Amino acid sequence: MAAAATALREALRREPDLIQARASLGLALYAAGDLDAAVEELRAALSRQPDTVSARLTLAAVLVAKQDWGAARAELEQILSEKPDLLEANYSLGVVRYAQGDLDGAIEAYGRVLAGDPQNQDARYSLALMLKLVHRDAEAAPEFLRAAQAGHARAQYFAGTAYAGGLGVERNLALAIMWWFRAAEQGVTQAEEALAQLRQVALGQSRRAPADQPAVEQAFRDYRAALWRDFPDLAANGDDTVGGALLRRGRAREAVPVLIREAGALSEPAQRLLETLYEQGVVGQLPAHDPRILGYFNRAAAEGLRAPVR
Repeated sequence: MAAAATALREALRREPDLIQARASLGLALYAAGDLDAAVEELRAALSRQPDTVSARLTLAAVLVAKQDWGAARAELEQILSEKPDLLEANYSLGVVRYAQGDLDGAIEAYGRVLAGDPQNQDARYSLALMLKLVHRDAEAAPEFLRAAQAGHARAQYFAGTAYAGGLGVERNLALAIMWWFRAAEQGVTQAEEALAQLRQVALGQSRRAPADQPAVEQAFRDYRAALWRDFPDLAANGDDTVGGALLRRGRAREAVPVLIREAGALSEPAQRLLETLYEQGVVGQLPAHDPRILGYFNRAAAEGLRAPVR
């Protein structure tokens, strides 16, 4: 970006009226983090050619980065007065209206994005979040679920929250656990924290009412049982684990993430298999000391679970 800015400045020194070069310089400066200089160049480009939509969009993005919400909104509304279906401008307007506390306006903006692009899961998640903030849980939950099913990590966390609290959906703690596991695997720390709290309840180590313990234990059992549905070619056998069945089929690489889920859902057989796999590996399939298993041990030990601590 620094090299681009240098080249563009040289071009403008020679020909100051190169509007596209000035707009590109504003973009380069924005990407390099020089927001004030970016605003100056973009405003200069727009003063000469006000109908340059790309420059105005970039200016709005810079103003959002500066948290100059009023100025950003003015630029976006000017764009949308001429191009009301421009999805990028509508999405940015949703961000600005949310920042200004205009939640109904943000809902409207994100709705327009989804009307034009139903596959925009970021907009769907943002719409669901706005609906949740105005306590329209019955409308928020289906949007969270659609985004979650498409793989949106934050939506998966909130889908779990909806099922855990019965917010817009029927309460189902096993489904909450499922969505929280999926979100945690994508790095959502709040989902891992929610699972950790449930594990403490199930183990009787939480301050929550002891009456919750049987329901949470059952939810973890139901979640472990549901994992079999992901592998219809495997047959459940008593207290067997899905990961153990995969290991017997010679599918060690598939088995590891499943065993980690099962152990995280308080399966002692899965925990023991992970210990063996970590120490010994599987010849020709899985080296010993797999970092994924070590990562699980570290996370579980931090919660104080006995076997991982050992």
